[in-house]
Amino acid sequence: MTVQLDTKEVVNMKTNLKNTLRALIVLAAITLIAQGAAAAETDTTTTGNSITGDLAVGISLGLAAVGAGISQAAIGSAAVGMLAEDGSKFGPALIFTALPESIVILGALPLFLA
Repeated sequence: MTVQLDTKEVVNMKTNLKNTLRALIVLAAITLIAQGAAAAETDTTTTGNSITGDLAVGISLGLAAVGAGISQAAIGSAAVGMLAEDGSKFGPALIFTALPESIVILGALPLFLA
């Protein structure tokens, strides 16, 4: 069973994919900046609580989770559509669905480093 898409639907899908990738890149960049701020906060020799370091760790983890959620929405729907057409593609669908979760793992890295 093949589905015929008109050019307007294809253009909309490409635009949505580009916007999702742009948002993911921006969130990944902000996450990396927040991780750098958290690492820089641990390099200083201050006594007491480090509010900015804790804030940077929270921002990096939160933005990593938001970025993974945004990418998971597009990838999950595409994986379900792929599985509906061909059930033998379960392995690649599972890999592509689980791939954005590595972003959250990298976002959680400052929790253990701080």
